[in-house]
Amino acid sequence: MKKTVKKTKPVKKPAAKPAERKNFNIVIVGTGGQGLITLLDILARASQNQGFDTKTSELHGLSQRGGSVEVHIRFGSSVRSPLVAKSSADLILGLEMQECLKAAYFAGPDTAYLINQNITPIPGKEPLAQEAIVKNLKKYTKKIEVVAANELCQKELGTPVVSGIFLLSLAVFKKMIPLEPQTMLEAIKQTVAPKYLELNVKTFELAQKYAENK
Repeated sequence: MKKTVKKTKPVKKPAAKPAERKNFNIVIVGTGGQGLITLLDILARASQNQGFDTKTSELHGLSQRGGSVEVHIRFGSSVRSPLVAKSSADLILGLEMQECLKAAYFAGPDTAYLINQNITPIPGKEPLAQEAIVKNLKKYTKKIEVVAANELCQKELGTPVVSGIFLLSLAVFKKMIPLEPQTMLEAIKQTVAPKYLELNVKTFELAQKYAENK
């Protein structure tokens, strides 16, 4: 009598789950009219294009030109809240130096600051000196870089208005943000109005050149 051998189907192994991505937290601070919402839109597009779950928030003074503006973006595998928690920012991008002090609430020892060397006078108040601002920020983190973005953009591009794009692009080239430069460039092209696109692409290229020479 022959024994019947049943053929068993090979057990399929479950597909490997993609590696969990730590949520990355960015706070951008500045004043009304500096284009923070545009920077937020560019970052959101870039992070989504790269496959991240992304949430953003816009806070404070958005309707007042020259008033304080603060925007948050968080991206990663799974993001629940759009707000960056106390002491948990990975990067604080400062378009105005005095505003960076207000963002110190979000800074911890591992937080990096990338700051535009720009101090806007506040009516009725004596502006703080750069040295005093940096000294205060060092109470929270030692990772502080100040760049004369306004001056550089004025000299190389004829206008300081793109200093925010310059700083954002520089942060990507310096690997301060876990996004690919090409992804950021595509997001700029998707976000910026056609009549300003050439200037913004040149700003992106200027940031690349600056990062390579530092």
